[in-house]
Amino acid sequence: MYVVVAQGSDAGPTLVDVDASGVETGRVTVPPDDLARTVREREAARPRWVWANTAAAYPPLLAAGTRVERCVDLRLCHAILRSSALTAASALAQAPASGWDAPRSRPPVPAAQDGLFDLAPAPAATLDPVAELRAQLDAVGHAGSEANRQNLLLAAESAGALVAAELTAAGVPWREDVHDALLSDLLGPRPAPGYRPRVLEERARDVRRLLDAPDLNPDSGPELLKALRHAGLGVSSTRSWELKDIDHPVIGPLLEYKKMSRLLAANGWHWLDTWVAGGRFRPTYVPGGVVTGRWASDGGGALQLPHQVRDAVRADPGWKLVVADAAQLEPRILAAMSGDAAMATAGRAADMYEGIVAAGAVETRTHAKYGMLGAMYGGTQGVSGQVLPQLTRAFPRAIGLVEQAARTGERGDVVSTWLGRTSPRPAADAEDAGPRGEWSERSGTQADLARARSWGRFTRNFIVQGTAAEWALSWMAILRQQLYALTLRESGAAGAATAPGAAAATSPDFRAGPHLAFFLHDEVMVHTPAHLADEVGELLRASAAEAGRLLFGPPGEAGVEFPVTVAIVDSYADAKD
Repeated sequence: MYVVVAQGSDAGPTLVDVDASGVETGRVTVPPDDLARTVREREAARPRWVWANTAAAYPPLLAAGTRVERCVDLRLCHAILRSSALTAASALAQAPASGWDAPRSRPPVPAAQDGLFDLAPAPAATLDPVAELRAQLDAVGHAGSEANRQNLLLAAESAGALVAAELTAAGVPWREDVHDALLSDLLGPRPAPGYRPRVLEERARDVRRLLDAPDLNPDSGPELLKALRHAGLGVSSTRSWELKDIDHPVIGPLLEYKKMSRLLAANGWHWLDTWVAGGRFRPTYVPGGVVTGRWASDGGGALQLPHQVRDAVRADPGWKLVVADAAQLEPRILAAMSGDAAMATAGRAADMYEGIVAAGAVETRTHAKYGMLGAMYGGTQGVSGQVLPQLTRAFPRAIGLVEQAARTGERGDVVSTWLGRTSPRPAADAEDAGPRGEWSERSGTQADLARARSWGRFTRNFIVQGTAAEWALSWMAILRQQLYALTLRESGAAGAATAPGAAAATSPDFRAGPHLAFFLHDEVMVHTPAHLADEVGELLRASAAEAGRLLFGPPGEAGVEFPVTVAIVDSYADAKD
């Protein structure tokens, strides 16, 4: 059963009941102040809530103490169905662009929660959520025998949107005093506005002295490049990777300055004042923000959290952080997608790269790591290029799959992930694009060949990275439900339930028990009462295995395991060796 949350009138939003075939069975207008209570009460029936945008609809419900189990995020699902090769023949995919295709509006920083990520203004008729739900149900029907995979992707994407909103609501536990101490130790005490911290300014003076440039502003790229060249250094840029190869006394202090300057700009005191309040860092996640389906961040830089400040992430008194990291996720995903039994066997080792060595494919772990990265990302130089023939002989189905994806991209065709997310066409915005965006006949110039190979590298990785993102979404969706069930059990609410979801009307805040607090591609963090930490660790392992079964079926000859390393810590800095 679907319950569509529509805009309604001034009297309040309208809840529209829709059955599995898209037929409306009833509707009711709810006063705005009663929406959260009504949703909470109707959760007992386990509906799938349907709304235009989870990032706009869900935070106000969470703020009112209402958590939902399932939803359909029409905006995210529309983007998938619009471009999927599985639904290309559907009316939704072939229709002219509408308000559902409009980019979301970006909120100010820091982001307010109400109305977050609203769709760009469009005529009301084009944003009718009931009509859009019917169009999406029809589109999935065009996937035929692959409809189950497409439905799983839509469910995972929508569950991810719920997780993202809950991550922001829960926040990452953050000690402001520890962060301040870390910055003071690395950069010097907090300076007055407009001034550099003491240690950073000392490095700047060292750079000026060694370059004989007393007025140099080392934060200015053009000024720094000019000073380096004036000192006789034939550099083409000020990038750190180029500077590291130069033998000159200024290089050490300059690289140290650049590192400290990046920390100050990205996670310094201004960042702390802006993004941390009440002992919580509340980043803004963007599900599906990357074309492969990976998440992006629209504020706070959660996906680029540097190691220098991770010690500020501290569990509350009486609580623990349980951090799980999926080991060599993308090679395992490739083994599962390809059904390569030999590679699956190698993946049963705790360290898959060591398993590849044990299989006799290559001689060292370094060869295994860089060879597999080269196969998935298109590296042909150095170690990657040297060992690729050996990997191809050892794992022909796996390497053949990414090679086929690369050749497809080079021809200008599309590829799809395991569940059906489809890559864009390579020249959709190029001058030589045809009427559908496909590449026209190439002239065979070096530029054409280089562009073809570049897009082949993209499609080679698209199928692996995109499927890994689907696995991660499934992992979090399963874990989210298991953690909430644990919270209900601990509160005693679950004992009063007579059916799944029946305790929803009186259930506790999801933050009262173990809950997801942070996500980074293939790593999750759970904040939990200390006495539940070991049990949470087992749930993290079990849900990872279940995500693998959900996508790829039960283990068989080519069954692939998806182990995760689990650390129970007080500080995020202690989660990894």
